[in-house]
Amino acid sequence: MKVVIQRVKQSAVHIDGAEKAKIGQGLLVLVGIEEIDNQNDIEWLCRKIVGLRIFEDQDQVMNRSVQDIDGEIIIVSQFTLQASTKKGNRPSYIKAAKPETAIPLYEAFVRCLEHNLGKSVGTGTFGADMQVSLVNDGPVTILIDSQNRI
Repeated sequence: MKVVIQRVKQSAVHIDGAEKAKIGQGLLVLVGIEEIDNQNDIEWLCRKIVGLRIFEDQDQVMNRSVQDIDGEIIIVSQFTLQASTKKGNRPSYIKAAKPETAIPLYEAFVRCLEHNLGKSVGTGTFGADMQVSLVNDGPVTILIDSQNRI
């Protein structure tokens, strides 16, 4: 699984002009699922995301997690994170999981993040055409690939 984590002041997802989810201070997590991903990847990423110390403490040092600040999380599925751009100019998505694999993993990822955070998270809709808005705070953007832990 590949995730792009953005520290935000606020974020929202709209589908067909209607607001699907909205958060205040916290994290926008874009997630791309690969065919080889499994429950171990989900659990490792969820612990990493919730514990990631990227919010400032009283000394303006990034030393607090989303959980420490009682922040919120919004998750958006984004298969394009699995793009391969090695050949030519048209990305290949051969590594991206097919919906029958990706949807259950995405749903498990959402449940796992909710469990680790201790509250509900906002989501987009898997496979939908979404408009995602955010106010990036910092900016702080972190990339994590569960297949590259070392």
